[in-house]
Amino acid sequence: MRELLDRLKDDDRTVLSGLGNRGEAWIVGGWVRDALSGNRTGDLDIATTLRPDEIKEIFPRSLMIGEQYGTVSVRLDESNENKGIWEVTTLRSEGSYGDGRRPDNVEFCDDIGADLSRRDFTINAMAIGNTGELIDPFDGLGDLDSGVLRSVGNADDRIGEDGLRIMRAFRFLDWGNRGVRSLDSNLSDAISGSLTMLDNVSKERIGSELALILSGENVGAIVNLMDYHGVIGAILPGISTEADVSMSGNWRVNLALICSADKREGDDMGVSLGRLLRISKDDSKTIAFLHDCRDVTLGAQPSSIRRFRVALPAARQEDLVSYLRGIHRDVSEFIDALDSTGPPRAGSTPLVDGNMLSRVTGLEPGKRLGRLKGWLHRRQVEEDLISPEDVLALLDGMEWAESDPDKWPILSWP
Repeated sequence: MRELLDRLKDDDRTVLSGLGNRGEAWIVGGWVRDALSGNRTGDLDIATTLRPDEIKEIFPRSLMIGEQYGTVSVRLDESNENKGIWEVTTLRSEGSYGDGRRPDNVEFCDDIGADLSRRDFTINAMAIGNTGELIDPFDGLGDLDSGVLRSVGNADDRIGEDGLRIMRAFRFLDWGNRGVRSLDSNLSDAISGSLTMLDNVSKERIGSELALILSGENVGAIVNLMDYHGVIGAILPGISTEADVSMSGNWRVNLALICSADKREGDDMGVSLGRLLRISKDDSKTIAFLHDCRDVTLGAQPSSIRRFRVALPAARQEDLVSYLRGIHRDVSEFIDALDSTGPPRAGSTPLVDGNMLSRVTGLEPGKRLGRLKGWLHRRQVEEDLISPEDVLALLDGMEWAESDPDKWPILSWP
């Protein structure tokens, strides 16, 4: 396994050697799993025999956030160009988990085997020493090669210690281009029988784990497994969900797809998901928009296509097409029209501004003038007009002087 150390960056080696000069240190967690799988490795997590104060002595710029759990965020000196952060944790032997999320007490130890025994799954319970030797007391490498997700020790105990492990289990089921890992039967039973453990996990953590799951390569199969185990219903209570959808590569679209069976309005859906998962307002708005489009009629006429292009940002256009495909709508005619219809010849900017429109109509600045400008802009885009004169000529056929401006169509989609 020594060749795996060739993946380390110079700064990684600096941290490991600094710790190794005072004690022992091992690479642990996801970096080991990904390196052994031949995947791209991410941030380096390190376990050490050194206590937090000793780590701070070696790396004075370290941040002592999580010190009570033995974790130190190591930073190198200011001349370090990378300015990275390494999570370094003292070897631990944990006791009970009274709140179902964090250990009641943390006992430091000097035994890497004891530290690995407290971890969640066998594929995450491996370590690599500074000479490249693999420490694998639970045959994580075997499970990694065979595509099995298995708990370390008793599955009921592991899930009972930390409810977030339910979400993490489904994230680690994603085996990339090799498909979906098999869920060990004991772990499967433990998940189904411990769904109330999710109540102990913060909404933010559930939301962030769900976003990672919904961003995976095999999201459709994994969401079906989550639904089968009752996890979808547990984390989205009160929402009518649907697992028989065609997932995309965008987690926001996929979350909207899961919720597509619900009859509430988009704004209500966005608020509900924000409360249940603590997703951002931007994410909530995206999902609300998509949810309101589940029954929309796609117009393939050039006027509708031009309005679609101008009214929606490119990213939202892609999201919408993916969403409609996902709920099994036939979008082929719409896509053909989108490909064959070019953008408006005059671009997306209004050809008639407020000053020009005020001079022609005599309207003072205000709501009526602003709404009229928006109405003309929509007609400009739909009819592909190319000059201010062409746009102003539309006024003769528009009842703008006396009608209610709240009823005037503006540039929007749908």
